[in-house]
Amino acid sequence: MTVTTVKTAPIDGQVPGTSGLRKKTHIFMQPHYLENFIQSIWTAIGGVRGKTLVLGGDGRYFNDRAAQVILRMAAAGGAAKVIVGQSALLSTPAASHLIRLYKTDGGIIMSASHNPGGPDEDFGVKFNMPNGGPAPEPVTDRMVAAAQSISEYHIIEAQDVDLARLGTTTLGAMQIEVVDPVADYAELMEKLFDFKAIKALLDSGFTLRFDAMHAVTGPYATAILEGALGAAPGSVVNAVPSPDFGGGHPDPNPIWAKDLMDVMMGPDAPDFGAASDGDGDRNMIVGRGCYVGPSDSLAVLAANAHFAPAYSAGLKGVARSMPTSRALDRVAAKRGLECYETPTGWKFFGNLLDDGRITLCGEESAGTGSDHVREKDGLWAVLLWLNILARTGKSVAQMMTDHWAEFGRNFYSRHDYEAVDGARAKEMLDRLRGRLATLPGTDILGAVVDSADEFAYDDPVDGSRSTGQGLRVTFQGGGRIVYRLSGTGTVGATLRVYIEDVSDDPATFTKDTQLALNDMIDRAETLAGIAEFTGRTAPDVRT
Repeated sequence: MTVTTVKTAPIDGQVPGTSGLRKKTHIFMQPHYLENFIQSIWTAIGGVRGKTLVLGGDGRYFNDRAAQVILRMAAAGGAAKVIVGQSALLSTPAASHLIRLYKTDGGIIMSASHNPGGPDEDFGVKFNMPNGGPAPEPVTDRMVAAAQSISEYHIIEAQDVDLARLGTTTLGAMQIEVVDPVADYAELMEKLFDFKAIKALLDSGFTLRFDAMHAVTGPYATAILEGALGAAPGSVVNAVPSPDFGGGHPDPNPIWAKDLMDVMMGPDAPDFGAASDGDGDRNMIVGRGCYVGPSDSLAVLAANAHFAPAYSAGLKGVARSMPTSRALDRVAAKRGLECYETPTGWKFFGNLLDDGRITLCGEESAGTGSDHVREKDGLWAVLLWLNILARTGKSVAQMMTDHWAEFGRNFYSRHDYEAVDGARAKEMLDRLRGRLATLPGTDILGAVVDSADEFAYDDPVDGSRSTGQGLRVTFQGGGRIVYRLSGTGTVGATLRVYIEDVSDDPATFTKDTQLALNDMIDRAETLAGIAEFTGRTAPDVRT
């Protein structure tokens, strides 16, 4: 097979965000678009000659075609081997595990995570490093530079590789090993958790419902929850991955996982409910009549991780992204743990995990994980919850009641204003940024500002500095508002406003979150003028 050199030119917009490059699928399907970006990845990592990579994705539309292109480009670049999930499927945490397990030189993950899929929806590509984690900023900066100066890419012409058949084949001089996407990941989970205790819980009549949202976690949840642990057949629903996620939005929150929420809030609810997203790295936890917010879930897992064998010796430390509720900080303070605050983006946890400073980490956007991989891991969080419930004998609702009794409650919500005018949103934040220095000591609708700044992060491991990570205003008494523009959308901009207040009064713990935050929501509008700059009087999504 001969290598073909294709002349090309830079294409605007090939700038990866916190989780790779995400665009509308039809953009990725344009001539040269995917190829340009893949060649830029090869350039950014010093080429692929002689290297071994992992390849897989969440099964969204164009996943199968993109995999064939990437394989032909890897072969053209002289890669020694690519390990591919069967049918080009791999959850993001499973891909991270394979990279680490087989000590490869990194991997390509094809996903737009929780974004919808289909020919008119979203696609994405990201590179994960040899530690299994997302490429850090210096590497993505090199990708951008390469994409902006590219003049050619290299590919071989060949028939499609049969990725449905397990085993080893070749493409030119490159070896391709097609592996079961679930097996190695399931084996890892059995090492981390007390499967015997979870199985006994399920055998006792404890019921669960896991909504895979027509996404990649379906086969994993079916094999582990129903297969290894013995949950009743049908406990995992929407379990077959679909190119358009069944026409739905694979984002595990009460809005998009409404079917699950309706079941869990109904009269015949199972004991435990959970959902995961498009690529399997996010999770939602629900008890019978009890929704658990992602920040609360992170705090509960940190406080109780010792019930699982992998964490029985205690945690080295914990970390959260800056916008995430400070409920985790309360657990860390009482448990004597170091608690790190990082920018949004899982890659910022990587150095802390690799350096042994933390064991457990998470983000408000429904992502939690530990040092077992270098990605957030939805099914891992579900299994840790089940392990804790099995060992404590408590319901989800009782876990939350007891947690708040010990640590107090951080009422918390994220308000998303989607597809807003990016220029106007930036103008709004620029105006607020200009006022930050004058805000401390001022009264905003009855609450006094304690501090106001733009978050910057100095990595304690490598000394790198990340600036412009979000505007935050903290009030006396613990309330906090954070404003930032998200990089995970593909149309316009998403303004995210994170709203938090704190209570140590048990009489308030069961109060509705939005009602409890009503005054802080009004302060968020007063401070920034959201309606003025976006034309929106309410967010599109509240989580």
